[in-house]
Amino acid sequence: MWKLKNYKLGFDPWGLALFLLIMLPNFVWFALPAPNDVLRSESVTPLVDAIAQVFQIIMAALCAVANVTRDKPMGRRCLTGAAVCAVLYFAGWASYYAGIVNPAVILTLCLAPCGAFLSFALGRKNIAALVSAGGFAVCHLIFAVVNFLI
Repeated sequence: MWKLKNYKLGFDPWGLALFLLIMLPNFVWFALPAPNDVLRSESVTPLVDAIAQVFQIIMAALCAVANVTRDKPMGRRCLTGAAVCAVLYFAGWASYYAGIVNPAVILTLCLAPCGAFLSFALGRKNIAALVSAGGFAVCHLIFAVVNFLI
């Protein structure tokens, strides 16, 4: 059960490392457009996008709030899940920059980072990060489906 007394403000360097790792391809994308860059088109879901940004900001709980009752180190399944999702995300970006833009690539770019954040939050038993990552995942999926797959 979730108890507020089990959480403290602190700093989780691994949470920050995961966040920066996932954001790295985005920084490259901001500076260097891809050949067939459909992601730069104007979104038709501005309200969903704004809600997603709020959840993304709240995901700072990945590195600012810690569950003091969590297991150390993180369980192998959650760690493996986060790592696999991060690798899939980088593969998605590599495909995107190779000019491949199809539903599989779009869904990989959408769901893989969410899976990494969800796995990490689950492994850290961080309910605040888990809820915000879940909200972000739902919004991010709606954005991807409505803007690029329908």
